[in-house]
Amino acid sequence: MVNKLAKTLSTTMNARIIGSGKETMVLAHGFGGDQSLWDKVLPALTQTYQVVLFDWSFSGAIKEPNTLYDPAKYSCYDAFSDDLILLMEELGLNSTIFVGHSMSGMIGCVASIKKPHLFKNLILIGASPSYFCLFKEFKYHRYLNTECYEGGFDMKDLEQLFSSIESNYYEWASFFPSVVMDKDDLESVKMFQESLKRMKPEIGLSLAKTVFLSDSRDILEKVVIPCTIVQTTKDLVVPLAVV
Repeated sequence: MVNKLAKTLSTTMNARIIGSGKETMVLAHGFGGDQSLWDKVLPALTQTYQVVLFDWSFSGAIKEPNTLYDPAKYSCYDAFSDDLILLMEELGLNSTIFVGHSMSGMIGCVASIKKPHLFKNLILIGASPSYFCLFKEFKYHRYLNTECYEGGFDMKDLEQLFSSIESNYYEWASFFPSVVMDKDDLESVKMFQESLKRMKPEIGLSLAKTVFLSDSRDILEKVVIPCTIVQTTKDLVVPLAVV
């Protein structure tokens, strides 16, 4: 098994490459997670692929002081996609299989539009181009249900979500995983709870607003890389209508 480390951004993002396959697979975790959430599938993947793992700037796994995350900079997926591109270029990657969970699915799509040669296939797990729809009377995008689009939430749901995160982040972090995951998979629920609690509360609130107030539907037609969409049968955050 090979273990490599690059410098600068890839070092800050705890990037590592394991496995020795001919093809490279990049695993990008979602909201509130870190690379440890891939642990269950990693042994199988490394038998076939050279696997790249890393932690996003918001992750609690980033060493303190976390000087990488800036709420203003990461108020949209564009900055995340730039980080992904720089990370892949530092590691000398090309024509990779990118696996993006949750918000990382859209980040991968944005990055593939900018630098298509870095990607061979996009595997989107529980990804959504828009949790909230665009309201013409407002000047910003929302992941919001409308008559023409089911995004997964109503505005009152969003307001309650942000309020819960802001008022008692750790209580919310204990509750949220059991709502969006299989309650019978106690090990995975606990792992996600711990990952959420490692993330700073102020980052959690900022990131939640970035994710749940975004709308990336307009970029979908620009994605030319083949995509494989993977969706669970029940997903509170990303309903089948979105897929």
